[in-house]
Amino acid sequence: MLALAVMGLNYPAQAASYGTPTIGLSASYLSGAVGATGDPVVTVTVGQSGADASALTVAASASSKSSVAGTGDVSVSGSGSTRQLEVAAHGRGYTDLTIKVNGLGGKTAAKTLHYAASAAVQNAADTRYFTGSSDASAAVDVGGGYVVVADDESNTLRMYDRSASGAPVKTWDFSSQLGVSKEIDIEGAARVGNTIYWTGSLGNNKDGEYKADRNTVFTTTVTGSGASTQLALGGSYKKLRDDLVAWDHANGDRYGFTATTASGQVPKQIDGFNVEGLEFAPGSTSTAYIGFRAPLVPPKTGGKALIVPVTNFDKVAGSGAKAVMGTPIELDLGGLSIRDIRKNAADQYLIVAGSWAADDNSDPYAVYSWDGVAGHAPVKRADLPTGDPGGWEAVVDVPDLNRTGARAQFITDDGSADLYGDGIEAKDLTHPEWKKSRATWFTVTN
Repeated sequence: MLALAVMGLNYPAQAASYGTPTIGLSASYLSGAVGATGDPVVTVTVGQSGADASALTVAASASSKSSVAGTGDVSVSGSGSTRQLEVAAHGRGYTDLTIKVNGLGGKTAAKTLHYAASAAVQNAADTRYFTGSSDASAAVDVGGGYVVVADDESNTLRMYDRSASGAPVKTWDFSSQLGVSKEIDIEGAARVGNTIYWTGSLGNNKDGEYKADRNTVFTTTVTGSGASTQLALGGSYKKLRDDLVAWDHANGDRYGFTATTASGQVPKQIDGFNVEGLEFAPGSTSTAYIGFRAPLVPPKTGGKALIVPVTNFDKVAGSGAKAVMGTPIELDLGGLSIRDIRKNAADQYLIVAGSWAADDNSDPYAVYSWDGVAGHAPVKRADLPTGDPGGWEAVVDVPDLNRTGARAQFITDDGSADLYGDGIEAKDLTHPEWKKSRATWFTVTN
């Protein structure tokens, strides 16, 4: 020990004084997946009075269930007061990880990270997970690698980085401005210029009850792009279902809309009434294709998917004009119905085809291309994997389908999936950070 000599007396040097370290986590609840690439990262903020933050070390010191993820599965990078923490799961389920900062002077501090891991999936390297919601139902590309995703269990629109797993970077909820108090059950979206059109399912709820808020279409105006995107509410209309029912009745109840929208009729049956797709006709900014999950047509026996064109949809959603219907289109999708429909600037369409059934996670899904012309047959491009959690609900955008090896990103609705093996459906999970939908890239051209 160093000493100071003052008037012949020796005094010991005073030891450095360090405060108690501090530690903060950007998220207390985190979801990952076995075998995942690019799982979410937690930012760890540390400090200690009297000490340089770069001298502090951060590590996991305990795990409540190492079969899910143990201390050796936690990696920390970075230096100074801000570090990045990642967890590599090797088992499905839950664990609490103790994250500890070791300060100078033998002092420590710790926080608990509540971690959940879902099972490994097919195409894991091309998969990302959008957290904060599990019921993705429609998606619109906003450029710069970002996408706005709708949820059929809430009215919140969430924007994500398409290349990364994790929480939304921005959210919008226009419920109060729209005058709705319940879920719109947003199921379809389409963009024209700087306007995004959104539609509810228009159907009864799962118990066969009419809920007025589901009969809502609205627009949002886009400013900026990519990470700078902002949305503002435009127009809205709450009578499209009524217009469709009246149109069908005036044409001899061809599709049975009057009967299938009656009280007690559930929407997800082969002769039900449920909208899930929205896109504009080739070369048009006014005629929109309304794609139905149910019915399949003919409605009593099933077979073809139904599209009803609304020829003044820009005015319907933009200024509340009564809808005018065009000639319906029936497409052979191999016995499947429309779960989403999207086109590119060259009027090349992709259709996500799936079952009309309510619980269809294990039923087949396929991707079809189409030119948007009535009477022209769609072409099957690929099967989408089944058996993984969730059902395929949205395609973000459409690549050039004339290019070999073109890829598109598809998103699942995982709301009814048991992600973590505890028997709880994802939409009922307590912590929003554990809710998630899966976004996966697939090749759609040979």
